[in-house]
Amino acid sequence: MSKKETKYIFVTGGVTSSLGKGIVSASLGLLLKSRGFKVTIQKLDPYINIDPGTLNPYEHGECYVTEDGAETDLDLGHYERFLDSPTSQNNNVTTGKIYQTVIEKERKGDFLGKTVQVIPHITNEIKRRIKMLSKKDYDIIITEIGGTVGDIESLPYIESVRQLQWELGKNNSMVIHLTLLPYLASSGELKTKPSQHSVRQLMESGIQADVLVCRTEHTIPKEQKAKLAQFCNVGLGNVIECIDMDTIYEVPLYLQKQNFDEVVLNELNLPVGKEPNLKDWKTFLKKYKNPKKTVEIALVGKYVSLQDSYKSIAEAFIHAGSDMETEVKIKWVYSGDIEVEGAEKLLNNVDGILIAPGFGDRGIEGKIQAAKYARENKIPLLGICLGMQIMTIEFARNVLELSKANSMEFDTSTPDPVISLMEEQKNVVDKGGTMRLGAWKCVLKQGSKLAEVYGAKTISERHRHRYEFNSDYKKDFEDKGLVPTGLNPETGLVETLELKDHPFYVGVQYHPEYKSTVATPHPLFKAFISAAVKGK
Repeated sequence: MSKKETKYIFVTGGVTSSLGKGIVSASLGLLLKSRGFKVTIQKLDPYINIDPGTLNPYEHGECYVTEDGAETDLDLGHYERFLDSPTSQNNNVTTGKIYQTVIEKERKGDFLGKTVQVIPHITNEIKRRIKMLSKKDYDIIITEIGGTVGDIESLPYIESVRQLQWELGKNNSMVIHLTLLPYLASSGELKTKPSQHSVRQLMESGIQADVLVCRTEHTIPKEQKAKLAQFCNVGLGNVIECIDMDTIYEVPLYLQKQNFDEVVLNELNLPVGKEPNLKDWKTFLKKYKNPKKTVEIALVGKYVSLQDSYKSIAEAFIHAGSDMETEVKIKWVYSGDIEVEGAEKLLNNVDGILIAPGFGDRGIEGKIQAAKYARENKIPLLGICLGMQIMTIEFARNVLELSKANSMEFDTSTPDPVISLMEEQKNVVDKGGTMRLGAWKCVLKQGSKLAEVYGAKTISERHRHRYEFNSDYKKDFEDKGLVPTGLNPETGLVETLELKDHPFYVGVQYHPEYKSTVATPHPLFKAFISAAVKGK
């Protein structure tokens, strides 16, 4: 290739949703990267929201935030954790964004009076977004298409892939189709028919799958693989089994055993080259599976019934725990239950407490009780985003004796708004994309616990919040021992709080979990786990 041509891999799903397209895409990205290719992954989401920022976590799981401040799908977290490289706002596209762009162009007259239609205007915009990342000189762009083939909302994306494949020419793109092979206990066999139908539906849209990845609970017999290959028009070696694993981090190795990466490179006419370098990944897995210590951390939140709401935090515990050869057992505690049953009953046996991020006033008093319990009983505590604000309210009420102290988010008429809105936020009406988002700098106080944890004076972490620590109360907090040890250099806003005379009582306004990956576990999570181990 003279000028390096970017190759495209499209990952589609059939039979049911939630089959794990994100994990398969991330696993493939890791395998290709470990062979020396420059890879990125993007997600096309068929819903009409502009981004997941205003979606309830029960609806869509966690909202993940990129360095450049985009609120995105949680799959982007998987991409970053597997590839150990940051994504951007261009890595997540929704139908809402597509239509918003096209309608804005129409209003400006950019279409010169033409009738605006799904084809070509919507599909052209989708193709433009898919190709946007190629300007960054990637060898391979993996594009995961959300939803399931046959969904009405996915049709424009599937049509865009058909057009792109035709425009890009042979060997410059390929389609991986992920399907489910259900197991029927009554007949004791895996059924291939749903996968056949799904591939046929894809073919009706003008797309031929090049590789089939089959999610299954049982090993696929040879004759079933041969049947799938024959009926779905793919080579026998291109039928890849993806069996349920103990952890998502085993998936890349399982797929690699079946030469998944080689199959893909051959389809794209790229050199297979040397074996992928997965030494560090295997070391991580070995340590994860053979811990020498165990700690139990209570995750106190309001969305605990859907654990995907705190996906990045749970994964950050896995990365840091493996690095420290410690199994981190998460005890999911609904903060509303603490309000009813009390902190003592629900938290008395744990080695550490994490107060989770969130929005709204439900379960807030339970979180405040959890912070008080950790402070008074010297239990290691990490407060993230809203968690830090909870620690602030609790300390103001019970140590500074400001009994009605609160956040303006929960009580606009509080006489002591220890958490308040920044001036520029006060007149904001739109809720989407208007918070303090993305990477912001923080200067850490010399000699502080966090300066020691990070081994640096200036750090950069990702944010997603609207309310801030009210600096009018800074001195009062310092005098009583809850010290603001990290400030944003441009705005002077408080980023971190630490309690003196406590083994580990740290609140951070940012989200450290977003930057934790398999290759680089986050130092704050490592320090928190270390404190929990010491306190056992």
